[in-house]
Amino acid sequence: MSNSSTVNAKLPTKWGDFTIHALEKSSDGKEHVALAMGDVSSSEPLLIRVHSECLTGDAFSSLRCDCGPQLEAAMKKISELGRGMVVYLRQEGRGIGLVNKIKAYALQDQGQDTVEANLNLGFQADLRSFEVAAEILNSLGVCKVKLMTNNPRKVEELKKANIDVVERVPLRYGRNPHNEDYLSTKHGKLGHYLD
Repeated sequence: MSNSSTVNAKLPTKWGDFTIHALEKSSDGKEHVALAMGDVSSSEPLLIRVHSECLTGDAFSSLRCDCGPQLEAAMKKISELGRGMVVYLRQEGRGIGLVNKIKAYALQDQGQDTVEANLNLGFQADLRSFEVAAEILNSLGVCKVKLMTNNPRKVEELKKANIDVVERVPLRYGRNPHNEDYLSTKHGKLGHYLD
């Protein structure tokens, strides 16, 4: 699919020692990374999480979403297995960017749901693409995965990109009173699983 190459370095974390791989030339021109642990090029299916950047959830522990807890749970599961990968895609706010995500938050504060807010700002409900995740996986020799996700679209897009998704692993973490409506909207309007 791609002639992409990566640069890498060791990245010790509170969940153990990972290797961080940065894709040098992605098809969308953005800088994406993968955190890998163990032998990721084995023919055995690799436990992975394809995670879209969420500054508010990942860095600031926002309770408006479930992003930060999902990322932490994925890294913990990978650490427990000693083998796996988090593909971290730079597509903030379902692809609309950080400033527009904050604008969408303001509309949600006025009663709109997350999908309505994106649409009222002139965007689609979800602009993300997961093709770059396949580029990264291909560049690292990964072709068979167990995908930690609640989003059926991730499974479909990776399969279309010739990544063999042998299993979808539910990832239900981070539900709280502040994000109940958000999670219900993701389920009802975007088809996300609520396992």
